[in-house]
Amino acid sequence: MARGILGPLKPLGIQGSDEPDRKLRKTLSWPHLIALGIGAIVGTGIYTLTGVGADRAGPAVILAFAIAGLVCACAALAYAEMATLIPTAGSAYTYTYSAIGETLAWIVGWSLILEYSLACSTVAVGWSAYLVGWIEAAGVHLPHAILAGPHGGGIVNLPAVLVAMAVAGMLIAGTRESATFNILLVVIKLTALALFVALALPAFSGAHFEPFMPYGFTSHVDATGTQRGVMAAAAIVFFAFYGFDAVATSAEEAKNPGRDLTIGIIGSMAACTIIYMLVAVAAIGAVDYLDLGKSAEPLAYVLRTLHHPLAAWAIGLAALIALPSVILVMMYGQSRIFFVMSRDGLLPRSLSRVSARTGSPARITAITGVFVALVAGFFRLDEIAELANAGTLLAFIAVAACMMVLRRKMPELPRVFKCPAPYVVGTLAILGCIYLIFSLPEKTLVRFGYWNLIGIAVYLLYGRARSLAGKGHAV
Repeated sequence: MARGILGPLKPLGIQGSDEPDRKLRKTLSWPHLIALGIGAIVGTGIYTLTGVGADRAGPAVILAFAIAGLVCACAALAYAEMATLIPTAGSAYTYTYSAIGETLAWIVGWSLILEYSLACSTVAVGWSAYLVGWIEAAGVHLPHAILAGPHGGGIVNLPAVLVAMAVAGMLIAGTRESATFNILLVVIKLTALALFVALALPAFSGAHFEPFMPYGFTSHVDATGTQRGVMAAAAIVFFAFYGFDAVATSAEEAKNPGRDLTIGIIGSMAACTIIYMLVAVAAIGAVDYLDLGKSAEPLAYVLRTLHHPLAAWAIGLAALIALPSVILVMMYGQSRIFFVMSRDGLLPRSLSRVSARTGSPARITAITGVFVALVAGFFRLDEIAELANAGTLLAFIAVAACMMVLRRKMPELPRVFKCPAPYVVGTLAILGCIYLIFSLPEKTLVRFGYWNLIGIAVYLLYGRARSLAGKGHAV
C-alpha cells in the first residue's frame, strides 16, 4: 500500500468493493445524473436565499451570484476530470485519499458531512417557510411553537423535521426509484421558475438597481452587526450553486461513468447558471431589494406584490413539491460519503452494508435522515447555510488541488475528460474558495474550526487505527 506525507494512499485502479454486501449497484444513466445535478443546484438557493443575498448586497446580489457561479464553474471542471478519472463513490473524500493521503481525506470527508447534512437541513427549513406561507395564504394558521426552533420563539420546526424523515424513507426504498422520481420534481421546479420570470420581467424597473452596490464590495460587519457587501452575499448565495458535486458521489452507481459523469456535472452547472441569472434579474428588477431581503419566501413575495396571487400560490406549491428534490440529492450524497468512509474502516464497518433488496446503504441513510431532521428542527436557516458553505469550500479546494497533483504526478493516466488549462482553473478555484471562506462571518469560521478539531480527535482516537489502508488492505 503506497503512503504519502499525509498517510496511506488509496490505489487509483480500485473502483468500489469486491465484497457483495458492500457493493453499490450500477443503476443510473446520464438523464438521472443531470436531474440529480439540477435537482441539487436549483433549490433553496434561488427560492429562499435570493432574499438573504439581497439583504447583504442590495441589487449587487446579481454580481454575487456571478462571482459564486464563476468559482463553482472552475470547481466543476476539476470535479468532472476527477470523477471520470476515479469513478468511485466518495467524491472529494475519495479523490483526496488517492492523491494526497488519508489524513487530509478524513478532514475533507468530515467537512463534507457539513456540506451535505447541513445543506439538507437548510432546504428543509426553507421548505417549511414556503409551507407556512402557502397554508396561511389559504387562511389556516398553525401554532407557532411547531413552526420554529428555539431561536424563533418556538419549540421545533416540525414541518422541516417531517420532510427530512420522509426523504430519508424514499432513499431507503431504492436509488434508481428515488432518482427517477427526482426527474419529475426537477421538471416541476423548472416550470415554476419559468412562470416566475415570465410574470416578473414585465414589471422590471431600472430604478430598483439604484444604488447598485449600497454596502460596497468587500465583506464587512455594519453598525447593526450584520455581515454586508457583495462578497458577504457571494459567500452565502454560493450555497445556491453547489450541488453538482453530488453527481460525483454517484460515480460508482453510474452505468457509463466516463460519459455520464461529464454530462451530469458540466451540463447541470451550465443550465443552472443561466436559470439563476434570469431569476435574480427578474426578482430585483420587480421589487425594492429592502423588501425582498425581509421575505423568507422571496419569489412568492414578488408575485404577490405584482398582484399575481394565484401565481404566487402556484410558486409556493411548486416549491413545496420540488424543494424536497434538493434534500433527496444532498442526503443521497451524504449517505454515500458516510458509506465509503465506513467501507474504508474510518467509521464502523457495520454501517457500510447495503440492502440485499435495493442495493442501497439503508442503515447509514436512516442515520443521516435523523441527523438532518434534528438540525433542521432546531437551528436557523442562515447559520446552517453558512456552516454548510464552509465545508463545501474546503472540499472544492481539495478537489482542485487533487486534480493538479495528479496532473503532475501521473500525467500518463488516461483522462476521459480533461480540464482546460488545469493549473489556471485549479488555482482560480482554490483562490476563489479561500476568499469566499474568509468572507463568511467570523463566528461561522470559529464553529467550522471547532467541528474539524472534533473530527481530527475522532480520527486519531478511532479511524486511524481501524483504517483498512493503514493495515495494508485494498480499500
